[in-house]
Amino acid sequence: MKFQFQNDSQPLYMRVYVYYKNMINDGSLTSGQKLPSVRRCSEELGISRTTVENAYMQLAADGYIISKRNSGFYVSSIRPKNVVSSSDTISKSDPKVRFDFASASADAGSFNFDMWRRYIKSALRQDERLLSYGEPQGEYELREVIALNISAKRNVVCTADNIVVGAGVQSLLHLLCAVISEKKKIRFCNPGFRQGIAVFRDHGWENDEENPDVIYVTPSNMNIFGEVMSVGERFEMIRKSLDSGCLIIEDDYGHEFSYFSGRAPSLQSLASGRNVIYMGTFSRLLLPSIRMSYMVLPETLIEEYRKISADYNQTASKTEQIALCQFIRDGHMDSQIRKLRKLYSSKSKLLADTLKKCFGRSINILTADSGINVRAVIDLHVSPDELMSRALEKGVALNALKDENGMTNIILSAVSLKTEEFEEAVQLIYESVMQKQNSGSTD
Repeated sequence: MKFQFQNDSQPLYMRVYVYYKNMINDGSLTSGQKLPSVRRCSEELGISRTTVENAYMQLAADGYIISKRNSGFYVSSIRPKNVVSSSDTISKSDPKVRFDFASASADAGSFNFDMWRRYIKSALRQDERLLSYGEPQGEYELREVIALNISAKRNVVCTADNIVVGAGVQSLLHLLCAVISEKKKIRFCNPGFRQGIAVFRDHGWENDEENPDVIYVTPSNMNIFGEVMSVGERFEMIRKSLDSGCLIIEDDYGHEFSYFSGRAPSLQSLASGRNVIYMGTFSRLLLPSIRMSYMVLPETLIEEYRKISADYNQTASKTEQIALCQFIRDGHMDSQIRKLRKLYSSKSKLLADTLKKCFGRSINILTADSGINVRAVIDLHVSPDELMSRALEKGVALNALKDENGMTNIILSAVSLKTEEFEEAVQLIYESVMQKQNSGSTD
């Protein structure tokens, strides 16, 4: 098999990337089709595996392909050929979208704005404290509160001195790249985390599925289906990490909403704090606009961090850090989590019932480990790309893809939409499915 590459001035991995990208865009490679393995592709092209992996990593970062564990790389269905459908780019700001099942926006009733304003006003009254820049590592009182909280809830082994606060996970990853600059090979267990992939790519890291220096994993939310890593898999990952010396970055995003799989322990706690960088965020629990995240560095990396800490300013608002600290101390974070779990669980159940009522036997609702999304399998001949395109034409943003059995799966977030909008929105999805079905029967 011979490949004809264009534009010899480009790096080799980019020529491989463009080759496959063009094949996906022109339909030569269709949704769900498997790409050659890294080894096979490198042998056929006569290039290194690293070059192929870099190309595949770029394709995954741009949404063209997805990785299936122990199986390989497949053409993604989440991004249609001619219609952008990623939750990162389709939102209420798109004038065509009336019903947004694809975004990570918050429910309008999920947050007590009046209470938060009181905490912000209280923080603003601390005049002397606000005259100075924030601590590079984050306000010490907030780090103390976070340490107590995650030690109690996730058994994370840490003190305030192990914690670094920042404005979102992405900003912390930039800092982390400087801390572990001697490492340059990474494996992402969830290739859908485009923002994280972009950070490491920009810092010159390479994707390495076989011999990575670092593994980035989101065990409480492994993929778009909301699957949670089992305890056995967690122990096995830790064992392999310790044997190989590979560092683990555990992004515990979404663990608060793992309703159905129980409270699986954090990797960091199972490893007793060794060899695991633990990351958490408050954005999902409060508001997406309140950018507040943190990472827990193992003792082996604390000294490395302190060597460079003076070169990096704190990115999170000092006022919001002070407010959040007291908010957590007063017990409101625990109340907020209970409120969100109840709210999103009931909304997901109502959305699932609405889908069943509308679609009848032609749809199967699968229970996800995470309660944020509803996963529905359609027993009709409609492609994910076509479904997303037709739904968008009707003002509905959603994600869809084929599963390992070739069935079309709809992934709907029940978070931001109002419950009274469910029936109309689901009816439009149904019309999108049946429109394709009917048109297909006349071909």
